[in-house]
Amino acid sequence: MITATSGTNHELAVMFSNAAQAKGHDAEIIDLAEMDLPLFTIARSKDPGQTPDISNLVQKMTESDAWVVLAPEYNGSYPPSLNNAISWLSRDWQNFRSMCTGKPVGLGTHSGGGGAHVIMAMRQQFSFIGADVIGRSCLSGRNKDANPDTIDAMIDGLAR
Repeated sequence: MITATSGTNHELAVMFSNAAQAKGHDAEIIDLAEMDLPLFTIARSKDPGQTPDISNLVQKMTESDAWVVLAPEYNGSYPPSLNNAISWLSRDWQNFRSMCTGKPVGLGTHSGGGGAHVIMAMRQQFSFIGADVIGRSCLSGRNKDANPDTIDAMIDGLAR
């Protein structure tokens, strides 16, 4: 479970993690906000003194059978923490492509504005990098709780 924020989307990640574990799957939550990666710039990415060590993140993502990415909607797209992490991960584009190509990915959100736009933006991004994004997604917010049946169906769809 990859969450772009430590708030309600982290809580949604816990729900997904618990559901996956209840079905006998290993699940771990990676909180991108807690990683506090420096802002990606080309100059920073070329300076070994300013490049963050993301080898643990790369290893976890590579070894995972599937990802669930959870993020709130920010200005009709996904939050800067997710974009920044993708930028850092893509520095080694050959390994990045092999890490992403064919990886089953589920998308979810807890958003104040409904979340449809963040799901569309993430679907486009993760499809572009070669992941196999499943059709079903989980949308929740202030006025709509996450549907446990949707979470279970997504876990089953990712477990192929």
